[in-house]
Amino acid sequence: MKELNLYAGDSPISDAVLENGILSAVCVPEYEDGTIEQGDIRAQADLTFRNLAKVLEMAGGSMKDVVQVIVFLCDMSDKAGMNEVWKTYFPDTRPNRATIGINALGEPGMKIEIAVTAILDKQE
Repeated sequence: MKELNLYAGDSPISDAVLENGILSAVCVPEYEDGTIEQGDIRAQADLTFRNLAKVLEMAGGSMKDVVQVIVFLCDMSDKAGMNEVWKTYFPDTRPNRATIGINALGEPGMKIEIAVTAILDKQE
């Protein structure tokens, strides 16, 4: 299993793992310095999906390799704003998706977290 991390740090978890061409990743609206984007859902979703694109690139893939996304939102009224951003990252593909409303995420101010599965063409 290959572990992939966007940024150096002391986190006890990996941003993604790659095994036999299957990438499993979790992304949040976090900057390289560890701070969380504090803007609205559009700003947070954009950073979250940018981080996903970076992880996929590190693994040798792209957004077109994504087959499933689970979106966690602290406020389901943010779904429309998240969908606006979603369409910019998945303009030509339509991965399977679940959107789940929850009470809180791991950091104060965080509005979105995504869990993703991607199938990459090459085997690791």
